[in-house]
Amino acid sequence: MAKGYGRPPGGGGMGGGMGGLRKLQEQMETIQAQLALETVTATAGGGAIKVTVTGDQHITAVEIDPELLKDADAEMLQDLVLTAVNLGLDQSRALQQERLGPLAGGLGF
Repeated sequence: MAKGYGRPPGGGGMGGGMGGLRKLQEQMETIQAQLALETVTATAGGGAIKVTVTGDQHITAVEIDPELLKDADAEMLQDLVLTAVNLGLDQSRALQQERLGPLAGGLGF
């Protein structure tokens, strides 16, 4: 058989695919840079604990209502902070999935 038999005319193959992958990579990098600037805030204890997390999953703030400290014991405070952090990370991952999910379809996932 001749070389190129069964390939699309015009070369197609890797050249076209690599250009598409490069474009997809650029789109992903742009979205990841945007995610680093976006934040989500999770709360626990009726808003007594607030945790802010970026879309690239960096915790940027933890706020504790001073009123909570008057009556809270260490174990309860730890549980509330842990709950708020985990909720914030879950929200951050959901934001990532929302932004990057459509691009993953282009990869065949």
